[in-house]
Amino acid sequence: MKRSGIINAPLAGRLARLGHTDLVVVADAGLPIPADVPVVDLAIVFGLPRFTDVLDALLADIVVEYAWVSEPADGTPAGAWVDARLEAPAERIPHGDLKAMVSSAQLVVRTGEDTAYANVILRCGVPFAV
Repeated sequence: MKRSGIINAPLAGRLARLGHTDLVVVADAGLPIPADVPVVDLAIVFGLPRFTDVLDALLADIVVEYAWVSEPADGTPAGAWVDARLEAPAERIPHGDLKAMVSSAQLVVRTGEDTAYANVILRCGVPFAV
């Protein structure tokens, strides 16, 4: 049994397969996800689990070198949640561009979050110098 970290088996397995520059999306309950993109759906009801709880758990388990959020998230709780947790603020891009990037993701983690624009795309880094 794992001592700590993510214990959801499908999510832990998907995270273990990630490599440098792979994209991981933490999505609110409403973000459209293309049918061919792997999803670990954690949503139970609207609001559970919270975007911030899932993001915190992921950031404790993976190395992130860059992130994107939608421009409309700027100045909202969702944008602040992401920026408060990263070493550098996430790049703001048009919402349509963010939705298009989801099709390139290796993994989407769907939360039950019901706050508008609570989505982030994370680009994986490596835990050693490159």
